[in-house]
Amino acid sequence: MKKRERFASRLGFILISAACSIGLGDVWRFPYITGQYGGGIFVLIYLICIVALGIPILTMELAVGRASQKSIATSFHVMEGKGQKWHLMGYAGIAGNYLLMMFYTTVAGWMLAYFYKFLLGQFSGLDTQQVGQVFVNLLADPFEMTVWMVITTVFCFGVCSLGLQKGVEKVTKVMMTLLFALIIMLAVKAMTLPNAGDGLKFYLLPDLNRMQEKGLWETVFAAMSQAFFTLSLGVGSMAIFGSYIGKERNLYGESINIAALDTSISLLAGLIIFPACFAFGVDPGDGPGLVFVTLPNIFNAMSGGQIWGALFFLFMTFAAYSTVIAVFENIIAFGMDLWGWSRQKSSLINAFLLILLSMPCILGFNVLKEFQPLGAGTDILTLEDFILSYNLLPIGSLVYLLFCVTRYGWGFDNYLQEVNTGQGIKMPRAFKPYFQWVLPVIILIVLIQGYINFFS
Repeated sequence: MKKRERFASRLGFILISAACSIGLGDVWRFPYITGQYGGGIFVLIYLICIVALGIPILTMELAVGRASQKSIATSFHVMEGKGQKWHLMGYAGIAGNYLLMMFYTTVAGWMLAYFYKFLLGQFSGLDTQQVGQVFVNLLADPFEMTVWMVITTVFCFGVCSLGLQKGVEKVTKVMMTLLFALIIMLAVKAMTLPNAGDGLKFYLLPDLNRMQEKGLWETVFAAMSQAFFTLSLGVGSMAIFGSYIGKERNLYGESINIAALDTSISLLAGLIIFPACFAFGVDPGDGPGLVFVTLPNIFNAMSGGQIWGALFFLFMTFAAYSTVIAVFENIIAFGMDLWGWSRQKSSLINAFLLILLSMPCILGFNVLKEFQPLGAGTDILTLEDFILSYNLLPIGSLVYLLFCVTRYGWGFDNYLQEVNTGQGIKMPRAFKPYFQWVLPVIILIVLIQGYINFFS
């Protein structure tokens, strides 16, 4: 039997695991949701949710990966008891990873496109309306979007095809180092802008009035959802990295490190967005248009804006590509675990497959824009994101949880032993009642409330 690949270093494992979760949810979604739900008070509730909800599920994915030495495609097959059906989750996990990449490669392509446009000075001299039109034109052009998506897919599969250590680990270390350098540089620049102090107050000081406008429960639910989705939990995206590490360090301590790294990027992104918005009189609760319409206008109004805009979208590209490479690694492992393919064969087949599977999302903005699957104003990306974010991620997390803490699955004792094997902070046995009775209810609430919010 072929020996499982291993990370060259502990730092490589932590950076790549964090890279999987550090994506557009941190640097795009987190700032505008914080803006909508009361600034500092939302950040505080979010941090509590990361500790209470995100880290426990993360330890479970990593534990199943390390104990089985497999991806989600076959991990439950290896670990379930005779006659049990946990392995059905493997099929949902495979579907979830493909589904995520069917729209994420397109959005990552947008980031690369904007980096290119800023680098060439294509925004220079445009007024506010013309800057907004650039994004409209991009969405209307299936050929241009396809080019950026193909570049993204080919590059990221190319990295993965080089191997775990020589490709994924080596490239991710460089990208993550540059990502941290860029975000710190951009944050320092943003905080030196006029009126930046007002933006920092809005971001970091609790505003009970804004929270009351939305309602306490809505604010808590938004924080729970963000904590839940930011770590990419539920479809085995993290489990694969558990299968590549040894037993030297325990998984509770490593999960805390991964979550801390992910959260620090979210918080630093806010230090860029809010001072910049307040410096130029822009609403930071502007929604998804914040990145592609609002921020380019801010950079245009800024001294040296072409350079700062290019650096910002280079940072966004690194954030997106780090997630794509991590999830592609999982997808490649499916072919290797299920059919014994070589890494290169799995990379090549999946590169072709994902280019084809990404086309409906691209065409949904133009050729197929009349197709509105979930009602007026929705598109194919909305449908794909709905299936993944509102269904597969919470249900998958619930399955991991029940598998790890009930006697009908792996069982709490086996899970706890795997999590606490190695050096580091030990997970207390006292968590058992919380994991068995409270956490499943929280995940069900996220699932049900997500449906209510989406369809209302």
